[in-house]
Amino acid sequence: LWLPLISLLALTSATSALDNGLMRTPPMGWMSWERFRCNIDCENDPKNCISENLFRDMADRLAEDGWKEMGYDHVMIDDCWSSMLRDKDGRLQPDPQRFPGGIAKLARYLHDRGLKLGIYGDLGTHTCGGYPGTTLDKIDTDAQTFASWGVDFLKLDGCYSNEEEQQKGYPLMSKALNATGRPIGYSCSWPAYRGGLPPSVNYTLLGEICNLWRNYDDIQDSWDSVQDITDWFFDNQEILQPEAGPGRWNDPDMLIIGNFGLSVDQSRSQMALWAIMAAPLIMSNNLRTLSSEARAILQNGAAIAINQDPMGVQGRRLLQERSQIEVYWRPLSQSASALVFLSRRQDMPYRYHTSLAKLNYTAGSYEAYDVFTGKTLSGLSAATEFTVSINPSGVVMWYVYPKMHYEHPQDDGRYPYFRQKYRMSSSLRFHKPRVVPPSLL
Repeated sequence: LWLPLISLLALTSATSALDNGLMRTPPMGWMSWERFRCNIDCENDPKNCISENLFRDMADRLAEDGWKEMGYDHVMIDDCWSSMLRDKDGRLQPDPQRFPGGIAKLARYLHDRGLKLGIYGDLGTHTCGGYPGTTLDKIDTDAQTFASWGVDFLKLDGCYSNEEEQQKGYPLMSKALNATGRPIGYSCSWPAYRGGLPPSVNYTLLGEICNLWRNYDDIQDSWDSVQDITDWFFDNQEILQPEAGPGRWNDPDMLIIGNFGLSVDQSRSQMALWAIMAAPLIMSNNLRTLSSEARAILQNGAAIAINQDPMGVQGRRLLQERSQIEVYWRPLSQSASALVFLSRRQDMPYRYHTSLAKLNYTAGSYEAYDVFTGKTLSGLSAATEFTVSINPSGVVMWYVYPKMHYEHPQDDGRYPYFRQKYRMSSSLRFHKPRVVPPSLL
């Protein structure tokens, strides 16, 4: 078995997930919050305010610009969508000026385009933006309302709630969503309000009631924020990494690629690190004005395939070097793995020298596909010394696979999950392994 030895814990850790059959790979899509926040000024900023027009626009972009085919199939409404008052029957209702057609009509618009609708709620007296919250006595009502509208996903925040209410409310909402009979993915912000770590956070319980959960602070549009989140997750990887798996994911928050705070290299770094973390790939940007560089990163088929690997094992940080180079690793299906070499330097490209053996790979012959250049490095043995040049705050990301498990391309058109689903370049031509270790089945 060629995988690094530390994979044994990851591969054998038992996980149990919310039994709704959803999100067996990390969810992908688009969310309003980081880019558009609580902008409700539709009179002066009609194209960017939180309204049905914004969400229809983003749905059109996902459906027409190649996003849906790459897996980005959710459009998620965050805070500030509702009226300040519930209706006469005590139900949540959208703001009538900004959502005149209602949420059910918006859901149909998305469903007609092969997309799914997500919505936001808060387990408290008010949402973080000051709109009506879902108190304990409203949980069943709100779950039924969301289901009646055709909602496919709920993010339940925790502003204006206390520890006791969260302890009761998050499991109750899980039960209420299941009771509707409609499959609704469930994101819990509970851990983020309890410090993100045991003993205040019970990840065993979270895995039983939620499909994903926010562990830590909100992301902001800056490289400092991306680094802060990355550091927290990997500093605590011994606790967090075993808790993730199919149907239950740690969520480091949204992808901010295509906004204002990241360079192209930093954007590649966020995409690579989120792929290693098996994180939800939920963009928050303006898909109408996205640059070609940002689009290429977000639609990178290899990075997405690594993120969406069906084995669902979250990756780990292997090394932090004195040179300010860090190495991250994730085991993947079909005897493959992903490596990320990240530079925390701020001066110039750094030439990092290593070998697969130094990264705990066992003896064998390997090939490595460079995710962001599309080039394949052949003839690697575990002992082969190699050098990667990493830009400041940038990454080199490899998809590594054992060469002995692959045949020369034939004309029968059979390609593995990795290339077939994500339209990989023809420069990466390999077939399914003849032998898959039993531990990976």
